[in-house]
Amino acid sequence: MEDRISPTTTIERLRYLMGVLRMNQSEFAQRLGINPTTLSKYMSGRITLTDALLNKVVVNCGVSKRWLTTGDDVPFAKAQEELPEVSMIPERRVARDQAGVPVYDIDVAAGCMELSRLFTEDRIEGYINLPDVSSDCVIVRVLGDSMAPAIRSGGRVAIRPIRNLHNIFWGRAYVVVMDDYRMIKYLRKNADPSKVTLHSCNPAYDDWDIDRSEIRALFIVEAIIHCDLFC
Repeated sequence: MEDRISPTTTIERLRYLMGVLRMNQSEFAQRLGINPTTLSKYMSGRITLTDALLNKVVVNCGVSKRWLTTGDDVPFAKAQEELPEVSMIPERRVARDQAGVPVYDIDVAAGCMELSRLFTEDRIEGYINLPDVSSDCVIVRVLGDSMAPAIRSGGRVAIRPIRNLHNIFWGRAYVVVMDDYRMIKYLRKNADPSKVTLHSCNPAYDDWDIDRSEIRALFIVEAIIHCDLFC
């Protein structure tokens, strides 16, 4: 069904998007990972919309950048019900001679969009072969120091989706996907069976107890990859 009012400016399309997502301005800012006051300034025209902000909207809301900037195209390439399940990696359309694990230009902990929606062919940087790493894995970037020194900021990890969220190997590192966060943490058993404890390698970060029901998807870390370049 066509919309009764077609938004004509980028700011109007941002307001339209908040309506579709049923979010107020503060919730929308949280989804984009920016300060609500900053978003308010963008929306009121007090500061000019930047390409960096629009890219955040595209990545975290799954909308067409062409639609967002020009009004052409449609906001969403597929209806919500046709999107892949959050705990699954979409089937790869890879040539038979293109062997290896795909490396994605994705910061695994940036934003709060369902991670599986980001695994698109246009974000693949290349492929590498890794011994003893499952073919179901993908490789993504990690920025931040919460898991240092085990995982350095800028390092890469090979991750694999866990289809049964009750099958947790305690003490292993996982990408944990919740409604408002994506993060890499060690999962530790909690005294309360309805909860799990998220543990950082960096002692500067406190443990965080969350309800199991808050977890939307889990990706187990199968390999940590560091590359030091010497010129």
